[in-house]
Amino acid sequence: MHRLNQLRFVVATLAFGLSMPDSRAQLQGTVATEKTDTPEPADQGWHVDVVPYLWFPGINGTVGVREHDASVHVTARNVLSYFDFGLMGAVETRYNRIIIPVDFMWVRLKDSKGIPLTDDVESVNTKINEDIFTPKVGYRFVDKIRFKADALVGLRYWHLGTTLTLQPTQISNGFYGAANWVDAVEGARFQWFFTPKAMLTIAGDAGGGGSRLDYQVVGLIGYKVKRVTLQGGWRYLVIHKKHTGDTFADLAMTGVVLGVAIPLK
Repeated sequence: MHRLNQLRFVVATLAFGLSMPDSRAQLQGTVATEKTDTPEPADQGWHVDVVPYLWFPGINGTVGVREHDASVHVTARNVLSYFDFGLMGAVETRYNRIIIPVDFMWVRLKDSKGIPLTDDVESVNTKINEDIFTPKVGYRFVDKIRFKADALVGLRYWHLGTTLTLQPTQISNGFYGAANWVDAVEGARFQWFFTPKAMLTIAGDAGGGGSRLDYQVVGLIGYKVKRVTLQGGWRYLVIHKKHTGDTFADLAMTGVVLGVAIPLK
């Protein structure tokens, strides 16, 4: 009987020892999951990032000024030849999960061989000036180390100035028209962090008001170098402006975007 009790004690001891690694593995897995699911302490509080960038958009669609319409088409491949000038940048302020991004773009585009739609001429020299100002406010409803998701609402202010010069009948002083309007927009942004330095951002929004519809989609790859993050990707922006006032536009603008995110705080 004494030997039987000793045998039972040995078996129980071995069983307890074998169960310990599984318990430790489960505990380590739980800790790892908690670390992945919770935001880093350094990610809390106030943060301000400035993002100067360049966007080289090809354009495709129709523009019109005072009953004169033209079809424009410039591929993203040839955009440098038709890109006059542009200033672009974004600022994002965040406090914990509250986000306030502001985007501004001023760009001048041209197509020297636009196709006339309403005039019996050979071509139309088209120049487009765009000012786009987009302030938003949002909430980060997913805030993990590897994945973040934001819901955003805001306004997009547009200034569109268009000059159409009929070729070859008009040497200079073409038809000019301008319009200003505001669209309400809402959208989302998703960020995946593959490593502490590499990330993917997918964002988009849509809305209307002064226009029938405008929307955009942006995809960016980012890589952190010391304190700054280099970004590169593609942006697609569509505007369907109502036929009111002196000018209208049904345009799709798409092309490469390059930028750098600089943290100020």
